[in-house]
Amino acid sequence: MPTSHPFGRALCAMVTPFTDDGALDTGGARKLAALLVDEGCDGLVLSGTTGESPTTTDAEKSALIRAVVEAVGDRVPVVAGVGTADTRHSVALARAAEEAGAAGVLAVTPYYSRPPQPAVEAHFRRIADGCGLPVMLYDIPGRTGTRIEPDTMLRLAGHPRIVAVKDCAYDLMGSARVIAESDLAYYSGCEELNLPLRAVGGAGFVSTVANVAAGPLREILDAHEAGDNARALRLHQRTLPLVREMMAAGLPGTVTAKALLGALGRPAGPVREPLQAADTPTTERLVAAWKRLAADGREPASRPLPDLSPFNS
Repeated sequence: MPTSHPFGRALCAMVTPFTDDGALDTGGARKLAALLVDEGCDGLVLSGTTGESPTTTDAEKSALIRAVVEAVGDRVPVVAGVGTADTRHSVALARAAEEAGAAGVLAVTPYYSRPPQPAVEAHFRRIADGCGLPVMLYDIPGRTGTRIEPDTMLRLAGHPRIVAVKDCAYDLMGSARVIAESDLAYYSGCEELNLPLRAVGGAGFVSTVANVAAGPLREILDAHEAGDNARALRLHQRTLPLVREMMAAGLPGTVTAKALLGALGRPAGPVREPLQAADTPTTERLVAAWKRLAADGREPASRPLPDLSPFNS
């Protein structure tokens, strides 16, 4: 099992709340961050895919970090996404994140230009050399078009500030190899693989679904760590209907997370174009899946369920 969890175990890929007119909602970000930590997240990741990083400005990213650090930075690590297609820009964002108070940075593979592996490695080394924060690599070839190959991961593992990976590569063999041959902490970025990756030595997860179900997802890790694999499997299976509705129903996780957060009365606001809001039938399905999971006792018993009467049939 992993010997370290540099950013915690149960991390939320937090949405970026916006006001109704589309401006950054720093007050909403503070409130949402505090709620997520109260419900079991021991780390927050900002300005990733779920955080709509391609459509937020550099100034907004820094303001978001400051707001969330102010709200929960003394309780959990706050990791800031700094990935772009431009190495110089990514380095500048990493330095800005450090100045804003982030505890670490998330750096995605450069997208669109599809650099070969030596260039991918050089990109990440430049980011790690350019700031004083620990780095989580973000391997998501389905979005970037380029994989961080296992051999590249193993070379990057030798850098003292490259400490973790958010794994969305859907290559359990490759991930298991890097876990076995390095000290990199592997975090599942795909909820259906949270338990399988943990079983081969993963450190935890960075989850979009945790925006609305942090407690149930964390319980899976807790059960597995306690050695109760049968219970971990049952808990994992109970989350799958919500995971399917949020992550495998044809819409980006940002859209489904914000739709469900809005239905639950939590800070979220609209998505920014080119994304579009979920329609009413989709939101109703999301609410129904969330309610089924909540009814299984996975939500904290001390907090009453939100009033969802507008979505009840």
